[in-house]
Amino acid sequence: MSVRRASSARRRAQRLRHTSLFSSPCRQRYQCLHTRAQLRSSDSSSVFWAIMAVKWTGGHSSPILCLNASQEGLVASGAEGGDLMVWGEDGTPLGHTRFQGADDVTSVLFSPSCPTKLYASHGETISLLDVRSLKVSLDHFHVNEEEINCLSLNETENLLASADDSGAIKILDLENKKVSRSLKRHSNICSSVAFRPQRPQSLVSCGLDMQVMLWNLQKARPLWITNLQEDETEEMESPQSPGQLLNPALAHSVSVASCGNIFSCGAEDGKVRIFRVVGVKCEQELGFKGHTLGVSQVCFLPESYMLLTGGNDGKIMLWDVSSEVEKKQKSPTKHTHRKKTKKAAYTKQGRNTHALVTDEEEHGKILPKLSVEHGEKVNWLLSTKIKGYQNILVADQTSCVSVYPLKAF
Repeated sequence: MSVRRASSARRRAQRLRHTSLFSSPCRQRYQCLHTRAQLRSSDSSSVFWAIMAVKWTGGHSSPILCLNASQEGLVASGAEGGDLMVWGEDGTPLGHTRFQGADDVTSVLFSPSCPTKLYASHGETISLLDVRSLKVSLDHFHVNEEEINCLSLNETENLLASADDSGAIKILDLENKKVSRSLKRHSNICSSVAFRPQRPQSLVSCGLDMQVMLWNLQKARPLWITNLQEDETEEMESPQSPGQLLNPALAHSVSVASCGNIFSCGAEDGKVRIFRVVGVKCEQELGFKGHTLGVSQVCFLPESYMLLTGGNDGKIMLWDVSSEVEKKQKSPTKHTHRKKTKKAAYTKQGRNTHALVTDEEEHGKILPKLSVEHGEKVNWLLSTKIKGYQNILVADQTSCVSVYPLKAF
């Protein structure tokens, strides 16, 4: 099946995924669910405990595709059919609009400096709205030729990047209201784009061509490219089971840590990869696998190397990659190309035994700090503070926003 022919990037991506076995339509204004979560302590022991998930309902009537939060606690959500909602931090619906044409709202983005300004992509259009009056757009831009999948705003807020189904990334100059750059190197759908913090002229992108790219806007071509599928010859911590289908490494999501030099990528093969920007190129720091299906979302928590991942397997995981990142930052060894699994012979009680040694085992196996059985395929993940505490907000195949508190973690 051609992934380029679907009417919606999100819907097309969903066709690539397995159908979820779980379904829980929301019927109440607030609905609390006990979700079994697994917490791993530093000694790798496991403790099971219940997280109370709050469902925000009463806003959308179709699956929610994207989320974003303002610095003042407002949350915006975009859904199929052109639906856009703004919520209070207690889950109260504050505003609603439906864009003409009923194109899916695929990305929403608050302005950090002006929390009432909201950017929303629907179809090939970007609309600028005031959350206090959503019915009338302040401005709109039609700069992409195909459906937009992701928006990213740089720190100085003068440039807005929009990635679309053609594989192009349009850089919109918000002061002059015109395209300043058109970045065309992805040969398939560009699914995600993110400006690097502290570097307003630099961004990373990924796409369904299985490529991850580093860009500098002073040039029209990428500084660095890697193909994730070519990485498949390298062994990971979980060997393939007999009869298990190997999904292609279609790249769905990128997220850049607050430092600006570390970024993550989630792909259809179930892997999470961590990269470090070194000058004009990138090096893969580590790769690990916790999801049994594709990784649809990755999201670094603010000011940390804690990473949220969401998958088509209905799981949400929280990883701490700080020790690995900081360890390799001090090491002069290059990590661009990781070695295949190798056999190491050792002697135990007079017997020669062969053991499989992977890079992850040498540096300590990467395990999630938290694993939540959410039960629905994850369309979008967001970490934000609500009433002073960090929370995980989840958009999935339902019309509800799920909220998981992290204050107990």
